[in-house]
Amino acid sequence: MVYINGFQISTHKIERTNAYPYNVFEHKDWGYLPLGPITVLYGNNASGKSTLLNIMANKFQIKGAETIRGDFQYFQQFIGECSFTFNEDDQGRSFQTLSPHSRYIKSEDILYEVKKIQQDSLLVESHLYQQFLAGVSLGKLAEYEHSWACKNRLDEIRFALEKYSNGETSLQIFEDSIYADSLYILDEPEMSLSPQNQVLLAKKINEWARFLSCQFIIATHSPFFLGTLDASIYNLDTADLRSCHWSQLENVRFYHQFFKEHEEEFC
Repeated sequence: MVYINGFQISTHKIERTNAYPYNVFEHKDWGYLPLGPITVLYGNNASGKSTLLNIMANKFQIKGAETIRGDFQYFQQFIGECSFTFNEDDQGRSFQTLSPHSRYIKSEDILYEVKKIQQDSLLVESHLYQQFLAGVSLGKLAEYEHSWACKNRLDEIRFALEKYSNGETSLQIFEDSIYADSLYILDEPEMSLSPQNQVLLAKKINEWARFLSCQFIIATHSPFFLGTLDASIYNLDTADLRSCHWSQLENVRFYHQFFKEHEEEFC
């Protein structure tokens, strides 16, 4: 499902060229970014992909959006200059809001949750916080904390921690964070995952988009993600935000060339 058709990135220029985030996009001519069920923003370090994701999360007003220190005025000004358009539902009516479950999830958020639930003293706090992010009220949280359902879920998490690696625990956290009919912005979700688990998560995202009617905007430079996702891919390393096939991207071609040079070692 597509809830937001596209995002208009501010093209306004200011005299103070070192002001964030104007300085990130100073030499870019990106303009309008069409969004599909799964949209991937590819780019090397300093390409602006994480900045753009956070700007979108702030503009959409979803959980996980971050403000910044320093040039807060310019940051808010830039967000105000951006815009987006809602899609229409099956009856031709425009969506007016996003699901409250919609979230901006960064790789460090997942790693932080893994570390928290690995410490039993923080396990309950972490699990209740995830329930709060999912929309459970504070009153209901107090009831849930002492319920059988909470005890059973905590036992399952403890068992998973004993059985699974950090990467497998990260996959479980992603699964627990996804709700139907919601929009998710993911920043490098492949972090801490092996190539096999990267492919597995990418396949799950394809399924969540198809069967749970979720929409995803993802920043990644993982060839395993890029080659598995049923996505529109935009190259942020170009000045004009061009759409690319995954096999054309620099990082992917580097992997291809590397293994080609060592091909005889796999015989």
